[in-house]
Amino acid sequence: MPNFLCSAILFDLDGVLVDSTPAIIHVWTAWSQANGIDPNNVLTVMHGRRSVEVLRIVAPQVDAPAEVEKIEHAITSYKNGTVAIPGAADLLRSLPGDRWSVVTSGLRAFASARLRAANLPVPNILVSADDVVKGKPDPEPYLKAAELLRVKAEHCVVIEDAPAGIRAGRAGGMKVIGLASTYPPGELSEADLVVKTLAQIKVAHSNGQLEVNIR
Repeated sequence: MPNFLCSAILFDLDGVLVDSTPAIIHVWTAWSQANGIDPNNVLTVMHGRRSVEVLRIVAPQVDAPAEVEKIEHAITSYKNGTVAIPGAADLLRSLPGDRWSVVTSGLRAFASARLRAANLPVPNILVSADDVVKGKPDPEPYLKAAELLRVKAEHCVVIEDAPAGIRAGRAGGMKVIGLASTYPPGELSEADLVVKTLAQIKVAHSNGQLEVNIR
């Protein structure tokens, strides 16, 4: 398997570091049914996108910012709804604190809460839906993270579980590792490579550089 040299690793949140799938499906399904929308239409387009953009696609008539607040709060508050993805804690512990970031399509307050609920560290740099004008698959979120970490975009590796996020990383000129936690490997083919678990990813670091080894 190939290895990557980079200056920083940028992680998507849901599906990569934490699993909120039961909460996400429950909340979005209930919201869809309450608003007379086919839940399948919502679940098809939502992965990897900001909630506000999902609503603009499936329900352009609603007050998107107000509904996003309700939806994100419900997902975060869902009892036992967020757990760490296997291997996430070990991988994050292996990284210098100034060499990684979370780039999420969720709101900042709820992203931090989900990390804490999963007993994972909240990074120094967290780029959320609040921080960008355009969400994934636009590269703006990942480019913003690189800028805040003060590293060149082409020196970053992105870890993503959704096609929209993979496209965002690639559009930003970054190497992308697809994690087959939400989608089967065949649907992540735009990534530079695909792994089944985070345990396959090992990182060594020296002199400010990271070596990402794939097993």
